Amino acid sequence: MVLLLFTLLVFGAAPAWAADLPLLTLAIDADALHDHPRLQGLTYPGRADHPQAELIRRQMSGASTMIALDVQGGKEGAFRFMNALRLIRISNNLGDAKSLITHPATTTHQRIGAAARAELGISDGMVRLSCGLEHPDDVCEDL
Repeated sequence: MVLLLFTLLVFGAAPAWAADLPLLTLAIDADALHDHPRLQGLTYPGRADHPQAELIRRQMSGASTMIALDVQGGKEGAFRFMNALRLIRISNNLGDAKSLITHPATTTHQRIGAAARAELGISDGMVRLSCGLEHPDDVCEDL
């Protein structure tokens, strides 16, 4: 109920009602993208192969609207991937009714240096996707 009240304050009634849609979208994206040949890795809290899957099952009733993709080709590959997107917008922060994507190595984690990023598992090819309220088929098609 607290989440529902918080969501209503941020999105309004109609988008808050649709807040469960991104969870369905992201589960489809994560499964469809997991074995994609242009990805070196994928991290999503809703997958059984997540390093903290057991903790997630205990603490969360659903998964997440966030997914990390490690695109082949490092920074250049990640930028080509993001620039090719039409529906999903590039942003330096995440969390909106629209699907957004960011490159952590050049935005949120830029100042900590390459060694610290590597220790955290943030490669130059990593992008973070925050799924919004768009139809799942549209998000999958854009990806």
